[in-house]
Amino acid sequence: MSKVETFRRLHRSRPLGDPLVLPGPWDAASARVFAEAGFPALATPSAGVAASLGYEDGRTPADEMFAAVARIVRSVDVPVSADVEGGYGLPPKELVERLLETGAVGCNLEDSVDGVLKDPREQADWIAEVRSAAADRLFVNARIDTFAHGVTDPDRAIERAALYVAAGADCVYPIGAPPDVLPLLRAGIQGPVNVGAQVGKGPSPAELGARGATRVTFGPGLQRRAAQALEEIAGGLIA
Repeated sequence: MSKVETFRRLHRSRPLGDPLVLPGPWDAASARVFAEAGFPALATPSAGVAASLGYEDGRTPADEMFAAVARIVRSVDVPVSADVEGGYGLPPKELVERLLETGAVGCNLEDSVDGVLKDPREQADWIAEVRSAAADRLFVNARIDTFAHGVTDPDRAIERAALYVAAGADCVYPIGAPPDVLPLLRAGIQGPVNVGAQVGKGPSPAELGARGATRVTFGPGLQRRAAQALEEIAGGLIA
């Protein structure tokens, strides 16, 4: 079985309370830690990778992001999905080719740019082009940024989800959705739902799964927690 098919199967028929938990490696070393801990797949966070490369979130050059993803993929045997933000302005065919060259099995695609939500129908058309170029070679996770940009009505997220799923998205990610609206989102969205969790606080992955999450990711939370731990260690060395 190919890695992308393995990745797809990990999303299917998951019972409530048992979501697919995907930690986010920011470099090869962190990827090995997560793989050796037993996680069956990984999903890179663009902000965490950006921090590891010395960039602000959203400012990583495409070539450096793809190179970082390739290093992560090479370092582990489990499937790796890559957060490639809004696609770096690349035509869908080129974006797919660049992703496949890294060895990634999937991608996370945002639907806002510089804090402004994209037109959902235009975004759906773009996702359809990515799906057409990728065929079954990539698992497409379509991010929905309404909650992150102050649009609190769950119906707006559900409407975008319907468009993106119809366009060929394998999963949708209503980033920033409050935990209490997850059952409503789960009821209104066809297919897997990605939910973000906070490291060490808030509902656990199992609790998020019980509310409707198919898979749980952490964004840059794990990278930031690791950086915090390193700061504490460094402070102790010069105290």
